[in-house]
Amino acid sequence: MRICSLVPGATEVVAALDLADQLVAVSHECDYPESVRHVPSVVEPMLDQHTLSSDAIDQAVKQLVSTGQRLYRLNEQRLLAARPDVILTQDLCHVCAVTPDQLTQAITALPSAPQLVTLNPTSMEDMLRDIERIAQAVGAPDRGHQLLQSLRGRLDRVSAAIRPTRPRVVCLEWLDPLYIAGHWVPEMVALAGGEDVLGRRDHPSRETTWQEVTDANPDILLIMPCGYSVQRTLDELSRLQHTNPPWSAQLARWPQTYVLDANSYFSRPGPRLVDGVELLAAILHPGPSHHLNPAAAVRLTTAALSVESRA
Repeated sequence: MRICSLVPGATEVVAALDLADQLVAVSHECDYPESVRHVPSVVEPMLDQHTLSSDAIDQAVKQLVSTGQRLYRLNEQRLLAARPDVILTQDLCHVCAVTPDQLTQAITALPSAPQLVTLNPTSMEDMLRDIERIAQAVGAPDRGHQLLQSLRGRLDRVSAAIRPTRPRVVCLEWLDPLYIAGHWVPEMVALAGGEDVLGRRDHPSRETTWQEVTDANPDILLIMPCGYSVQRTLDELSRLQHTNPPWSAQLARWPQTYVLDANSYFSRPGPRLVDGVELLAAILHPGPSHHLNPAAAVRLTTAALSVESRA
């Protein structure tokens, strides 16, 4: 079967089903696992989000949306050359990926109409159900069942290990302006044994203020900008040290502040959200041999932030 995946999370599902060799086209953001990086991309971003600051990205996206412009261009010639039997797309976030309406014209030009699977997950359970849908669409229902069993088993083990006390948590999904994480993230926090005091399960992210964060009185502050790695977040925090007030002034209030690899474990609705739950559990309920992989999460202190700003 010839599979086109325009959603990074769906691409990860296909790979987890051991079907990466059947991918004939992906999006520019599909970079995991390593085995999918050679697959031709049929999506071209209109913004170079990897070089812009969080504030510049926010302004540019709002400008494009307000004028009715697309954030991504579909390379129809490459899509036609790929001749997919199945196309995996999404209709959850127009900022995140190509949407189904952009595919309509391109699909009509294909010699035979591919099956279009549109994903719209807003929760962990939606993500798990989408794995089943994708597995069915690509002709691998048994593999899908096995993958789901494995993921649910891991979630059960996290649930069995967490302690009764639930730390109060605030999750920041964007830095400038500040955004509270939504959709599946509050549910992930709950599964990991915490209480997300500002995010709402199944609801989109929303803009917030430092005053609202302060009033929420969190025990732990989690910084997970959408699509950012730990290092990129640290670089952005370094830049924001020069704003007024600097980030270090805010962070001094919360000694337990962590920077997380959102791109891998929180931004993409796919199998690695379960890794994200496990990571959260390690932060919220650390064991005696508490150790975090610095590529996945680092504890942020005012001193460490000062070091970053001088780097």
